[in-house]
Amino acid sequence: MNIKTAAAKANVTTATIRTWCRRNVIAATKTSSGWDIDETSLNHRIALGKRNKTAELTIETLTAIGGRRWTKNGLDRVYINNIAEYLGLDISYYNTGNISGAALDGYGIANGRAGGILNCIDKVYFDAADGKLHATYFGNARNYEVRYFGGERTTVDFVARVFAGIHAAVAAL
Repeated sequence: MNIKTAAAKANVTTATIRTWCRRNVIAATKTSSGWDIDETSLNHRIALGKRNKTAELTIETLTAIGGRRWTKNGLDRVYINNIAEYLGLDISYYNTGNISGAALDGYGIANGRAGGILNCIDKVYFDAADGKLHATYFGNARNYEVRYFGGERTTVDFVARVFAGIHAAVAAL
């Protein structure tokens, strides 16, 4: 089963399905065209989600998904550093560190565009004082226009997308 079909069946975004695949929450195999998802594993995950619909953002849950806790001058935060994972952005790199290939939602995008997407969001963190996610970003991270290989264009709110990906990862714990 492909990502779009799995997302429709689970009533979640394709970014959530990708996160589940990368974190081995559902059984899936990475292929040249995306992910091949095991339907039985997806059904099991859907059943688990129906039992535990609320996933609370806490310091513990966010560090469990890879966040890094930071405390200083009375501030207590958890910073999320692996932003690409929560965006649904698959990136491969050359040994030099430059981007060699990129895909968003399974569709190829230009390497420079992928770099621009990563650079438009500066920080994402959870503030323990107010219990909310926050992001600092540059320019048009809330209305970023993406052109996929093949000409299709769409406008994406990457900050909202990162937040949704983080919520999905916490719910998958």
